[in-house]
Amino acid sequence: MAQQLNLLSTGQVIPTPLHTEMQRSYLEYAMSVIVGRALPDVRDGLKPVHRRILYAMHELGLTPDRPYRKCARVVGDVLGKYHPHGDQAVYDALVRLVQDFSSRYPLLAGHGNFGSVDNDPPAAMRYTETRLAPVSHEGMLAEIGEETVEFIGNFDNSQQEPTVLPAQLPFLLLNGCAGIAVGMATNIPPHNLGEIVDGLIALIDNPDLKDEKLFELIPGPDFPTGGEIVGNSGIREAYTTGKGGIVLRGVATLEEVMPTRGSKRRTAIIVTELPYQVNKAGWIEKVADLVNQGRLHGISDLRDESDREGMRVVIELKRDTNPQDVLQHLYHQTALQTTFGAILLALVDGQPRQLSLRQMLQEFLNFREHTLNRRYSYELGKAENRLNIVTGLLTALSNLDEVIAILRQATDGSTAKMTLCSQLDLSEVQADAILAMPLRRLTSLEQQNLQQEFSDLNAQITSLRRLLEDRRELLKSLKKDLRTLKRKYEDARRTKISSISDIPIKQEKGKTETEENSKSEQPSEEAILEFTQRGYVRRLSPHGKKPKTENSLHENDFIIQTAVTDTNQDLLILNTGGKVYPVKVGDIPATTGRSPRGTPLITMLTSTAQANVEGIVSRFVLPEDPEINQIVLLTKQGRIKRLALEEFANLSRRGITILKLKDNDELSFTEFTTTGQHLILASSGGRLLRFAVNDEQLPLMGRAAMGLQAFRLVKNQQMVGCANVGKDDQLLLVTQEGYAKRIPASNLRAANRGDLGLQILKFHNKTDHLARMVRAISGTEVVIVTNKERVVRIPVDSVPMLDRDAKGESVLQVNRDEVIISVFEVRS
Repeated sequence: MAQQLNLLSTGQVIPTPLHTEMQRSYLEYAMSVIVGRALPDVRDGLKPVHRRILYAMHELGLTPDRPYRKCARVVGDVLGKYHPHGDQAVYDALVRLVQDFSSRYPLLAGHGNFGSVDNDPPAAMRYTETRLAPVSHEGMLAEIGEETVEFIGNFDNSQQEPTVLPAQLPFLLLNGCAGIAVGMATNIPPHNLGEIVDGLIALIDNPDLKDEKLFELIPGPDFPTGGEIVGNSGIREAYTTGKGGIVLRGVATLEEVMPTRGSKRRTAIIVTELPYQVNKAGWIEKVADLVNQGRLHGISDLRDESDREGMRVVIELKRDTNPQDVLQHLYHQTALQTTFGAILLALVDGQPRQLSLRQMLQEFLNFREHTLNRRYSYELGKAENRLNIVTGLLTALSNLDEVIAILRQATDGSTAKMTLCSQLDLSEVQADAILAMPLRRLTSLEQQNLQQEFSDLNAQITSLRRLLEDRRELLKSLKKDLRTLKRKYEDARRTKISSISDIPIKQEKGKTETEENSKSEQPSEEAILEFTQRGYVRRLSPHGKKPKTENSLHENDFIIQTAVTDTNQDLLILNTGGKVYPVKVGDIPATTGRSPRGTPLITMLTSTAQANVEGIVSRFVLPEDPEINQIVLLTKQGRIKRLALEEFANLSRRGITILKLKDNDELSFTEFTTTGQHLILASSGGRLLRFAVNDEQLPLMGRAAMGLQAFRLVKNQQMVGCANVGKDDQLLLVTQEGYAKRIPASNLRAANRGDLGLQILKFHNKTDHLARMVRAISGTEVVIVTNKERVVRIPVDSVPMLDRDAKGESVLQVNRDEVIISVFEVRS
């Protein structure tokens, strides 16, 4: 049996506090990720994996004039020599360098399938081929052999690799970069080469150039997929502070499409460009889902007609549909409009820094100036060495007879070398060159060539010394190189920049575009909000002409709630997940004759909120006296909670959680109440429970609380109603199979929260259940909705008033497989 090692006695265990070791290890890990993987260098704009791919391909000789080579060969070289990580990670990085929809100026040229804008995966590395693109070969690697950058050992010190590539253009801004490190992230947008070069030259000529002039030369990002940037405020914020949100839209036009047989000409929205990094296939699927869910109306057909020549997505519209309304909903509900969160974060001297546009350009110019100094110093040394040799050769030719005599008399090469150095005053290097000189150099033509080379070298040395000694001359050379690259690789801008549009701008995170602040400062106006059963909201003016409800709403839609407020108030939206989101009433588009149906309420939320909202439970504006009123929240599984309305003040657009839920539970009902009133709850089994609202039965709780058990539910039952009742109120009970009855609320005696409740309704069939309990107001109507989307209005007075033992009478004949799912008490 193996003996246990006794490390403690040998002194090989060093006691270390756990927090100290964790701190040290985590910081080392964090810096490794920041410097070695996730963040680009501000000088060449590359992460280590990209730099190693380009250098390995340079070493393999994969220049633009050479044949393509298998990507598997490139990946193998990168892994074996420089990058000890997974092959798929290296191939994924290589693929992105090839994709013209990911990089504004791809650094690699590819042959084969490298994926598509539809998020199709690339072919395996054994099938695809690659080589360096001209812009990377000339603008990134041309000076790599001229001692312009430092080299270090690779992971096993068997090879040398550059710490940075001698980039002649700021590729960090040209192609952009995205990366997530530990505790920080970068997201730099791509730009146009011509504009960036103009900005660099302007900064060289005038280092104190004003931001306004610089932003005229570089007006904004230029994404490879085109699109349209809306407004300049986000660009300016990103360029001045290093962080900002840039609102980006796809490009859509209107066309009359040719009719099919038996149909009429229709208007269609043609999308030819999508925002940067938006998956076209995923976007089309999202639009189709919204149409199928009834959240996007007016679309009759959707098809993708894209080909090799470009993108073309056709959205055919129904007759009498306003295209601008559909386009507005597409902007709000889909990725046809996104916000590019720019973060100009890069490594400067090995440390992460958030930079402005000016600082980023200046860092590149400093690096380029340093690179040119090293390059010209290398060239000067090389030229001086060659001049020394040529001078020796010319000296030998001038004293040819003496040289021949020395060679004849010398016993060996070493003797000849020493004699040449002493008699002709030559250096050892010059003597070696003379001894290695072929006989053809003795011809008159070769002598002329040496004399011409001597003159050229002297001129070159003079020029190089002037460049190294005079900074102005060096900057002139830098500008000349920039202009040369601009002439070769400049192309037209792809992304348009427009002023603020009249269509409200969606914001991905938190606040809206800068217009939000100005909106809040505008004077308040009275507004009437109407909410429909299908989730629309209509904002009307009390003094304007109200649309006719029966002609303006969607089929089977109807008004379920009305609220009178003003445009500076917040509309609060509660979802089934127990979260509440605020929407400024003034941000809700005013309902006009062009959009009589209103706006889908869910589209007023941020995109993150839309993804999390499965269903809206209630929507309301805070009352004028929130300190008196409270809100009661009831879940499907019978948990209840009373919450003070002060908890809803000053919410951010990201929303807050007001009710924690158990698994498979959801918020189902909300009611405003005050201390001393009575609540009546109903279960699907036909039981009702009444109890008083006070601190003993239902204490006030905070937002983090889960609530108390309000009702002892029988298995497979759920809550189907919650009503705040007064002394003379009546209740209407409707079953899933269409039976109903009314009862006075006073017939229910007060009990305690958590009881089983009284059996108030008996069923005709064992399969029947209570569908909903609502207040019954004499002289009004209730609206019944079935799972087949059938909508029926029933006068409240037509439902009989029965005692607690009655089964109820039929008020609606349901068809096979049809059940009642909702009953709406239409109220204001």
